[in-house]
Amino acid sequence: QVQLVESGGGLVQPGGSLRLSCAASGSIFSIYAMGWYRQAPGKQRELVAAITSGGSTNYADSVKGRFTISRDNAKNTVYLQMNSLKPEDTAVYYCNTDLGNEDYWGQGTQVTVSS
Repeated sequence: QVQLVESGGGLVQPGGSLRLSCAASGSIFSIYAMGWYRQAPGKQRELVAAITSGGSTNYADSVKGRFTISRDNAKNTVYLQMNSLKPEDTAVYYCNTDLGNEDYWGQGTQVTVSS
């Protein structure tokens, strides 16, 4: 069994920063490439950042240069540092494997960017 729990979201002003955390229970976290996804109201869930087990990263064009994904395999945790936040970043953010395993979706954490 694998459970992923997201935290760190909140209300932030445009231009501000947040750091999201995803804590994984289970014994297989370190072998998977992981990703952060987001879903805004009325929109499809999209992958915004991914990181391999070895630390190689990729980003959606919409967040490139502003977001940084990282992981600490010893802590079974993946992070998303979000800088220069825009109102368009408002969404519920989820972590999962980079393939989006249907059994792993959690509740996500709400990020609201507003003045």
